[in-house]
Amino acid sequence: MANKELNKKPEELTILLPGGAGYIGSHTAVELLDRGYKVVIVDNLSNSSKVAIDRIRQITGANDEQLVFIEADILDRPAMDKVFTNYSVDAIIMFAGLKAVGESTQKPLEYYWNNVGGALTLFDVAREHGCKNVIFSSSATVYGEEAQVPFTEELERGKTTNPYGETKAMLERILTDFYLADDEWSVVLLRYFNPIGAHESGLIGEDPKGIPNNLLPYVAQVATGKLKELGVFGNDYPTPDGTGVRDFIHVVDLAVGHVKALEWMAGKIGTGEPIGRGSYQGPVSEDGTRHGVGVFNLGTGKGTSVLEVVAAFEKACGHKIPYAIKDRRPGDIAVCYAACDKARDELGWVAQYDIARMCEDTWRWQSGNPNGYEG
Repeated sequence: MANKELNKKPEELTILLPGGAGYIGSHTAVELLDRGYKVVIVDNLSNSSKVAIDRIRQITGANDEQLVFIEADILDRPAMDKVFTNYSVDAIIMFAGLKAVGESTQKPLEYYWNNVGGALTLFDVAREHGCKNVIFSSSATVYGEEAQVPFTEELERGKTTNPYGETKAMLERILTDFYLADDEWSVVLLRYFNPIGAHESGLIGEDPKGIPNNLLPYVAQVATGKLKELGVFGNDYPTPDGTGVRDFIHVVDLAVGHVKALEWMAGKIGTGEPIGRGSYQGPVSEDGTRHGVGVFNLGTGKGTSVLEVVAAFEKACGHKIPYAIKDRRPGDIAVCYAACDKARDELGWVAQYDIARMCEDTWRWQSGNPNGYEG
């Protein structure tokens, strides 16, 4: 079946967001709805909340036709077939998947089964219904430990150090193979760096289950008194203050990057010229929709140390954040940040928010929702 064409008005397009009730998915839904797209969210709510759907409606004013929520698992093939039968899906922005690095080393079977098996089930059903447009939520982890900063899309995928990272690398290869076998596929691989922050309304944000795995929600929970202190893993790295340096990006900037990727696929922006070995650019259809595989980093292009983040958050919340220096964690690298020239030149996308704004928005969300979506 021929692929769906994307060069239409936003209100004529329906975008499927598997995992759309989660942190990045919910913010992307807001950006899509604000621009007029119809959104269908499929989520099994294993690490997200249905309250997020209500908050998305509150922010955007979306009605039941503009925003549809279906509680289902992407591994459930009959349920996925029903989604594509009932809704004319034009493109998929793929967020669904387990995402805890540490947990993935303890539960590799679950991670491969859910992340890879679920994606393959979904994509096979999508293909049967003539939808071969996919924006995939990948990660900077695919560059591996040995890559030199700044990470550019021209770098070969490196050796991943955990099953979570390997599922991202595997699905990048799989989606590329889809196009190499069938040039009707249109794929964008978005390699995220470290998303933090929250919507300026304070209504949606990151709501990790249990003890947070990522820095900012941990800092935020220490700031509210929910956790006693922050553990800083290593202060003897070859960095200005000895702590690890990462490229933090505001989640709203990241969400806008997905909208830009969708416009790029539709041929509405960018030249379509390939840049480096990381990009496999294919043909353009009669209506301008691009086919092939586009690869883009989404980051700020600059690094911020752990202690710099702590200082920025202290300013945002108005009090000190207690922390304790601990041993380095195995596998952690000293410095990691992106080269984002390609996203700027091809997608017309540049991150807008600095670390101060990221911390301010995180604090607004966390202080207003100390227990996340539970209240």
